[in-house]
Amino acid sequence: MSLAIFLVTLAFLIVLQSAIPFLLKRTIVFGVTIPEEYAMDSSLASFRRKYSTIIFLSGAISLAALLLWSTNTSASENQLVLTGLAIQSGLLLLSMALYLYFHAKTTKLKQINNWGYGLKQIRIADLQSHAKDSMLPNFMYVLPMFVTVGLIVYTASQYSLLPDQIPTHWGPNGQPDAFSQKTPFSSIALLLMLLVLQVMMLGINVATKMSGVKLNSSRKKSSQLQQLAFRKYSSWFLLLTTILLTILFGFLQLTTIHGTLQNDTVMMALPLAFLVLMLVASAIYAFRVGQGGSRIAVSIAEEDTTSVSEDDMDDYWKLGVFYVNKQDPSIFVEKRFGVGWSINFGNPIGYFVLIGPIVLILLITFFA
Repeated sequence: MSLAIFLVTLAFLIVLQSAIPFLLKRTIVFGVTIPEEYAMDSSLASFRRKYSTIIFLSGAISLAALLLWSTNTSASENQLVLTGLAIQSGLLLLSMALYLYFHAKTTKLKQINNWGYGLKQIRIADLQSHAKDSMLPNFMYVLPMFVTVGLIVYTASQYSLLPDQIPTHWGPNGQPDAFSQKTPFSSIALLLMLLVLQVMMLGINVATKMSGVKLNSSRKKSSQLQQLAFRKYSSWFLLLTTILLTILFGFLQLTTIHGTLQNDTVMMALPLAFLVLMLVASAIYAFRVGQGGSRIAVSIAEEDTTSVSEDDMDDYWKLGVFYVNKQDPSIFVEKRFGVGWSINFGNPIGYFVLIGPIVLILLITFFA
């Protein structure tokens, strides 16, 4: 079971990481803003290809080595887990190192060629797009919380049926492998963690709704449509994640209350199904939407074009990854490398959104 999980996860990482340079906006290359007329430069295309090739070949070799090693040795479950985690971590570290290398190369290339020099840069703040925003309403994220609160009440009413040892961790086979002494708090600790995650998802949706809609100054109409679609799909992906987490945590809680529900096949299949659904949804989101909706096809009868360049904002993006802008009230901004959203580290609320849920979950785990 562990082997299947790591093989599926590793294959997903290989495909996604190697495809990232081609999922981004043409004008954002390894975290660096490139004027539209230079976006298809041959050197930049070469950087993208080299990154993808190295990641894909390294990942494929690692995947084959893991499969070969696991089938020709009698490795224990722990050895498989440690080896799988080591390979995944190694692939992520390699992708990070390659990103930093090509980020530096792209920055230097932009400086040498004076790309953007002499062009008037403007920043467009679209104040009307929010009225057309089709992101999911916030109450949709509140509904799963009612399920969680209901399960907390139900757990309290069934407290006498709970075992003396409450499961706190489940292994790759879906069976509990760590326990805590039964107390009123430990009996609902899993649900409290779920509630923290649900509140976090709601907070992300609220903050995303409040974030600015950034338009491309040379393609205002099409970029507006892509931005609105990107925000809509992001909210749907967030809600799907919330629902799947609620189903998984809720089922695990019910198996703690009613031991008869602990069917070996179901206990093994449910976490695997959760993983597969999340990976498939992530892949569809990444390849269908792209960075800032760049892969969403829009039909514009007549596009307004300008001879100005959008404000590159490179000074606010440290290494092209960390956005620090105290003048920007947005809490979340689009990632520059990858698909999705990043935190504005110049906004103090961003630290709360990032660190708060982690601290709460750690506290719940400690006191449980």
